[in-house]
Amino acid sequence: MVNTAEAPEGVEGPGFFATSLDKVVGLARKHSIWPLPFATSCCGIEFMATMASTYDLARFGAERPSFSPRQADLLMVMGTIAKKMGPVVRQVYEQMSEPRWVIAVGACASSGGIFDTYSVLQGIDKIIPVDVYVPGCPPRPEQIIDGLMRIQDLVEKEPTRRRDSSEYKALLSSYGIK
Repeated sequence: MVNTAEAPEGVEGPGFFATSLDKVVGLARKHSIWPLPFATSCCGIEFMATMASTYDLARFGAERPSFSPRQADLLMVMGTIAKKMGPVVRQVYEQMSEPRWVIAVGACASSGGIFDTYSVLQGIDKIIPVDVYVPGCPPRPEQIIDGLMRIQDLVEKEPTRRRDSSEYKALLSSYGIK
């Protein structure tokens, strides 16, 4: 039996099916996410386990991890981010094309973790907007998969014109991003 994606909500009848463009685009985006892993420490090892055969993140539409920001739409920041690395993370985020989403994986990327020091960034949401936080130190592969599934829910329900809205532009400008 072939597994197929579920049909978006719409009007059905004998010989026809009608739905909105937003729902079709959302369904296509949901099942074709290209993640860019930005791993710096132990959370990166858990991500490697997530991509391996036991957990297989490819089952969720993230078959192809991209190591080029210009070819990715999901930035997965994993591990401790030093303040000196902050501009690099931000540059990677800015090089990604719209639409783009961000997952902060683990306690260090979310809040600095146990490293409450002058040199560690206390959460990447200080420099770029974050869509989903995955808790844990380090998080289990199941938690990373759950974070990806939360991103998929967000991607599927996001209107295609949301990125053109004044609220989204205000959010980016609050981070100093054009």
